[in-house]
Amino acid sequence: MNRSPLLLGALLVTCAIPAAAQNRGGAPMRMDPIPVQYERLPNGLRVVLSPDRTSPTVTVMVYYNVGFRLEPRERTGFAHLFEHLMFQGSGNMGKMEYARLVQNNGGNFNGSTRFDFTNYFQQMPAHMLETALWSEADRMRGLDITQENLTNQQGVVKNEVRVNVLNQPYGGFPWLDLPQYANENWYNAHNFYGDLAQLDAATLEDVRDFFRTFYAPNNAALVVVGDFDPREAMRWVRQYFGDIPRGPALPTFDITEPRQTAEKRATREDRLAPRPALALGYKMPARNTPEYYAMGMIDAIMLQGRDSRLYESLVQRAGVTSGVGGGINLLGNMYNYNGPMLWTINLIHDANRSSDSIVALIDAEIAALVNAPIDDATMQRARVKMRSQLYNVLGSQFGKGDLLASFALFDNDPARINRLEEELARVTPALIQQTAREYLRNTNRTILTLTPGAQQTGGN
Repeated sequence: MNRSPLLLGALLVTCAIPAAAQNRGGAPMRMDPIPVQYERLPNGLRVVLSPDRTSPTVTVMVYYNVGFRLEPRERTGFAHLFEHLMFQGSGNMGKMEYARLVQNNGGNFNGSTRFDFTNYFQQMPAHMLETALWSEADRMRGLDITQENLTNQQGVVKNEVRVNVLNQPYGGFPWLDLPQYANENWYNAHNFYGDLAQLDAATLEDVRDFFRTFYAPNNAALVVVGDFDPREAMRWVRQYFGDIPRGPALPTFDITEPRQTAEKRATREDRLAPRPALALGYKMPARNTPEYYAMGMIDAIMLQGRDSRLYESLVQRAGVTSGVGGGINLLGNMYNYNGPMLWTINLIHDANRSSDSIVALIDAEIAALVNAPIDDATMQRARVKMRSQLYNVLGSQFGKGDLLASFALFDNDPARINRLEEELARVTPALIQQTAREYLRNTNRTILTLTPGAQQTGGN
């Protein structure tokens, strides 16, 4: 299934500004509202329909409100293991029949585990919507949970850990490493990929209990985006999903983090890495607060794009690295998570550059942000970046569906998707200064240095 590569934040590049982002007079324009039809079935399933006639395709997405954070103690990696088990057969589909059903009808599919959800999607020709809904309902209704499937997928997941983390230079850096050092709460601070011995210890009854509890309709959101008739789609949703029983009462998890009051530092060795690396993580404001949106603007100003302050300082002027990455939520974007989060800065550098000297350069840029209000030109560029990044997400059926599902699960309010621009527009230079002063203080951060197993020097 999809996995994030090294230095995920480096992929969060600034997109080209959409033509619709500004009118001829230079004033920003808003996107047309995204259609949102929201309903909850009696069994608790959240259903979001969003018609889009631009292409004759539909995307069906099922999000379960359980991810890397929320998994049993002593069973680390369990949420990710279960993602794989979902493709091993269900009540009416044998092993690999789901994959053949989708692919033989011209579609594609995948699934992934993220901090606060596990998602499954398939994109099909528009006339195959009923089939797509039936197949997803069949998996929700009941998996073919056998010892053979469990043993097989335990091996698959362990191999994935070895390939993506243990035997990969910079494997897990920084998305997997940094939360373990920065957070206090076990749910936010354990090894999300999982300890190999604990993966082996998962039993058939563990899997069945996990499915009954977390893969029930009352813990899920179903989103349909694309070319379809909402009345017809809703009729099929009720037909195939409506009689799936609710699951048991969901356990409650306290995933809050205390306010950090002292800087944390950690070091780990990577025997495969050719050069040192550095990551800084600052704890984020709570979602949906004014400061949360201000941090989005700070990210655009400080980190995103070649005109960002950290790129200009670290790459263009000081030459300490060939690139700097990071952002808010390295496994997605600033909108599709629910619990505590870090704003992350990460880079690879030469051995003749000390991590402290690089941190000093970062501190200088943060001090400039705190001590002087953002000028109008910089604010305008940041707003354009934020709109461009948002439009890029909303420009695909998957991106649109991802936000609709996230807002349905986390906020019971998928229509929030149409208020994001308004919230970002409220951010002022004064709020940016206030937010930077509180959340970019040294005592709110964790610094992780990665040392290579064999020290090397040389240019970028």
